Amino acid sequence: MPESKTSERKKDHIELCLQDKVSYKIKTNGFENYDFEHYAATEVEFDKIDLSTEIFGRKISLPFMISCMTGGTSEAKKINEKLALAANILNIPIGVGSQRQALESKKHYSSYRAVINNAGKVPVLGNIGAAQVAMSKNPADQIKLLIDLIEADAMVVHLNPLQELLQNEGEPDFNGLLKNLEIICKNSPVPVIAKEVGSGISKKAAKKLLDAGVKGIDVAGTGGTSWAAVELIRSGQTDTFFSEWGLPTSYCVRTVNELKSKNKFTLIASGGINNGVDVAKSLALGADLSASARIILLELMNNGSEGVVSLIKSWFLTVKKIMYLTGCNNINKLKKIELIRKGELF
Repeated sequence: MPESKTSERKKDHIELCLQDKVSYKIKTNGFENYDFEHYAATEVEFDKIDLSTEIFGRKISLPFMISCMTGGTSEAKKINEKLALAANILNIPIGVGSQRQALESKKHYSSYRAVINNAGKVPVLGNIGAAQVAMSKNPADQIKLLIDLIEADAMVVHLNPLQELLQNEGEPDFNGLLKNLEIICKNSPVPVIAKEVGSGISKKAAKKLLDAGVKGIDVAGTGGTSWAAVELIRSGQTDTFFSEWGLPTSYCVRTVNELKSKNKFTLIASGGINNGVDVAKSLALGADLSASARIILLELMNNGSEGVVSLIKSWFLTVKKIMYLTGCNNINKLKKIELIRKGELF
């Protein structure tokens, strides 16, 4: 049986995301504009630093998530199996890629279930696109099907207007999104998270999403994968303006965090999170946890599950060192320190 158009597109996306051509070339995640204030009088015992935290009431060992990547193809099954094994070893959450293909056919259900079959007891996040939510006639039932498919602990609705706008097969009409999102949030048995895919979520957009009932915001700003670049390359086009479109991750985290004074929600920093320093700065700016996708996929392809585990452990060794040098013995304290903007040091 031939692959569906959706499955073929997923294959293209995997192949392109293994190339440097799809990363931002000019815009960054913005974290280079901040620095830590050294605390010389630290009394923190390095070996007793606690990196654990919670997401939706579930304890995890690190404030980090393997972000939504892929599903709906035979290649995706192997990738998801290995990523889930790494998440299980580290006791951190993992998200599946868009489950749109599962709404079209049962053929690749196993590519999604590969996650829960290997993730053990770690939180697993489902995923569907804003276009599918906006167009759905029965959004609550549709989401329930996807949640049940992977026994999801939370459901991600990814917002990708730029990608849909530039994709040859794109569906950029999001009319009805917020109304259907509200229906989903009221009826979903698990928390709903709104996530961008690389262009960032502004404070204004985040407020609308929180008003609709989401319990998590994953800002996914610039600095990592440019999905505009992915789609432009797929269609044989070049457009440096739109391939660099978006809001830096640091800006999104800092400004969306301001909404916490009136709203209770989980704030996730993703978009160009490529090392432990990025992780630590995102937490200090207000994120509850950080997440990465493409760099994790590249490590997986080169060094398997063991490589992913080693990479993430190395990042959090850096985070621990930063916590020691800033006087923080747990993640909550790290989230309360103030970063210095680079210009303020001189």
